[in-house]
Amino acid sequence: MGLPLFSPGDDPGPDFAALVRRTQALDLDRLVAAGGASSLPIRHATTVAALRYADGVVMAGDRRATEGNLIAHRGIEKVFPADRHSAVAIAGAAGPAIEMVKLFQTQLEHYEKVEGVALSLEGKANQLGQMVRDHLPMAMQGLAVVPLFAGFDLRRGTGRIFTYDITGGHYEEADHGATGSGGRDARTTVKLGWRPDMGRDEAIELLVRALYEAADEDSATGGPDLVRGIFPVVATVTADGYERVGDPEVAERFASLVQRPGGASS
Repeated sequence: MGLPLFSPGDDPGPDFAALVRRTQALDLDRLVAAGGASSLPIRHATTVAALRYADGVVMAGDRRATEGNLIAHRGIEKVFPADRHSAVAIAGAAGPAIEMVKLFQTQLEHYEKVEGVALSLEGKANQLGQMVRDHLPMAMQGLAVVPLFAGFDLRRGTGRIFTYDITGGHYEEADHGATGSGGRDARTTVKLGWRPDMGRDEAIELLVRALYEAADEDSATGGPDLVRGIFPVVATVTADGYERVGDPEVAERFASLVQRPGGASS
């Protein structure tokens, strides 16, 4: 198979998603059967949240995937590095969401290799919004994907968070954001406990509590599974880059939370 060739006016340049569409002739409308996807057994990812703290941003997501009223998977991951200084989390139809993340990661790497510089954080947020917008035909068939994007802006020297809707619209959040079926409960917990000068440990503690409260109210959100040793994925993004918080640290924080008199709400 040879390399694809394009005329000057048809060259997709650093846009990897456009390159895929041109070379593979992708037609999103044909990826869903004419009868729609609402009756298919589709796995859905649920609650993810992020907040700014003194050194950057911290992002977390529970590990449960559901098919209707059934637990389809107890250990799915919903938080991923987008590149060195940004992270993306998924909610919605799990299969298309994970594929979108992979394409997004490749797009950012492709752009940097072609252009010789990384996209700005706003540029990355715009690229992800375009991918969500391109996914709209599938979303209208019941396969919606709603990501959460956050990163450390090297130009401004601060963490930033972006939320999305199914049409590709993206909106910068001042301090914190959450999405998914338990997003409202997680967002309320974060709102009550957030401070602009929070340190790393306080920020992680607050997000852990937010997911715990969301799982307590929303059946589609998975709490800590102490028996199986499954805990939410938590990651930080600072000037030093993306770093996943180790499972032992997350487990210790949840264990401390569960052992408090009255649980997380105390």
